[in-house]
Amino acid sequence: MAKINQNYMQLQGSYLFSEVARRRNKFISENPNASIISLGIGDVTRPLPEAVLSGMHAAVDELADSVSFKGYGPEQGYEFLIAQIIGNDYNTRGISLETDEVFVSDGSKCDVANIQEIFSLDTVIAVTDPVYPVYVDSNVMAGRSGAYDKTANRYENIVYLPCNAENNFIPSLPDKKVDLIYLCYPNNPTGMTLSKEELKKWVDFAKANKCIILYDSAYEAYIQEDDVPRSIYEIEGAKDVAIEFRSYSKTAGFTGVRCAYTVVPKGVKAYDEDGNSVTVRDLWNRRQTTKFNGCSYITQKGAAAIYTEAGKEQIRSLVDYYMTNAKIIREGVKSLGFEVYGGVNAPYIWLKTPNGLGSWQFFDKLLSEANIVGTPGVGFGQSGEGYLRLTAFGSRENTETAVERLTKISL
Repeated sequence: MAKINQNYMQLQGSYLFSEVARRRNKFISENPNASIISLGIGDVTRPLPEAVLSGMHAAVDELADSVSFKGYGPEQGYEFLIAQIIGNDYNTRGISLETDEVFVSDGSKCDVANIQEIFSLDTVIAVTDPVYPVYVDSNVMAGRSGAYDKTANRYENIVYLPCNAENNFIPSLPDKKVDLIYLCYPNNPTGMTLSKEELKKWVDFAKANKCIILYDSAYEAYIQEDDVPRSIYEIEGAKDVAIEFRSYSKTAGFTGVRCAYTVVPKGVKAYDEDGNSVTVRDLWNRRQTTKFNGCSYITQKGAAAIYTEAGKEQIRSLVDYYMTNAKIIREGVKSLGFEVYGGVNAPYIWLKTPNGLGSWQFFDKLLSEANIVGTPGVGFGQSGEGYLRLTAFGSRENTETAVERLTKISL
């Protein structure tokens, strides 16, 4: 008799974005003439940059020639891309890395979900609340979460760090034992950031308590303000306690292409059951070489082209386009009297629902009255109740139309 992994039974409902899609599709089936504008799921809409396309076309031609053909590549990624990553994303900010500390993958979602595999099942995790659902759900699947408390809308063994307007969306340090800390900045879903001073507190805490920070920096390209750190490794001591995840999905429109990378410095240590330190980088390398065959050569050539002068300029233009959308949404909803956060250093706008409406109530109201799809804040955690996330990844026309439609809903 085949038995299931019982931990899956602890998962609550469907994955957030699957539920958003289900409600959207149900509404469309009942209202086939409705013109829906999606500002919910953070999927990009602009085409790939020309430099990326050129790099990928050239790679396809290479694979068509027996002399330059490539088969299996290195599971960790090709050196030509890793060298560009280190030189452009880190050396320019005074951060030194070795080539074997960078791992190219097919997406940060995979990496942030898979990284927990190399840690013990009694590891205590801490997450900000609201939080990207994958951090929590992947640990539920592994069996670390404990039972789900429906009243609290939280798992009993997970340490939640509330982020809301009352604390300016800056989480407090844990007041109990934790081992892994998930941080995402610029934050998804709130769009907020941490200063270097605030981030230094987390690094110091991790060092003092032998914790590891899992730092999701997927949206660093959208940072506009000079005093906001783009990498946790800008903080002294972070290379001893932090693993950083970066993605090309939103930076270069790779949501359908799939390419990202994870940095695991050799200074990051965990401990075996006898208290002996173990280099986490070596375990991650072992995991990847066993379970992952590497990101495709064509994709990595396209990613490397991002770092050419033409590629950099095209990426800036792409980011500027989406951040202009963010400004349009932010200023538009603010002018309507909404309490608004984010949209300055991130492509997400986090707004307070009006008149005490719950997140899903406002989601349904927005869909039915304005034909706009957002993402209910409570889907990211209990502290997200009473908020809704809008994304800036739509077209300019849809973004402007959505703001105009918002003026017509009854509040």
